[in-house]
Amino acid sequence: MTSGEVLYSEKQRFRQWWLWLTVLIPSIIVEIVFIWALYQQILLNSKFGDNPTSNLVLIVLAIVFGVGFGIGLPILLYICGLDTKITKHGIYIKFLPFHRKWIIFEYGNIATAEPLTYSPLKDYGGWGIRYSRKGKAYNVSGNKGVFLTLKDKRNILVGPNDHKVLCSLINKHIPRGC
Repeated sequence: MTSGEVLYSEKQRFRQWWLWLTVLIPSIIVEIVFIWALYQQILLNSKFGDNPTSNLVLIVLAIVFGVGFGIGLPILLYICGLDTKITKHGIYIKFLPFHRKWIIFEYGNIATAEPLTYSPLKDYGGWGIRYSRKGKAYNVSGNKGVFLTLKDKRNILVGPNDHKVLCSLINKHIPRGC
């Protein structure tokens, strides 16, 4: 980021307990099933299931699904999140790990910015990078955000922890009378 002094910065990550439960419980179950299947079929030489597969296929499935789903999904959820920065140049957002570079909304391209209370599920279908008839949303938790209307008529919702402070900073820098 090369636009000078940072006026506002925050990092949000998915740390909701209910979300972690919905990811960890199935992940642990998948791990246990594959460990049990490998133990039964390879170590005890007792075929696993009614229609057992070969040992090689079972090992490949255990690696792909056991490691991919059982370990990969929790790691992805742990690193996934929204970074937001405000400078005198514009709003910078990066949704990790999906954005490698900052997405920049320059103040000159913003028509309006309003603080908003919304329903993440009803209005955008949940949290994350979301698309809906209302526009595009970048949010991690909560139901408060800053609704940006860009001059090209696109709508963007950014969900910071303190939406009123973020909105106030943006409105101080939007050029008026354009």
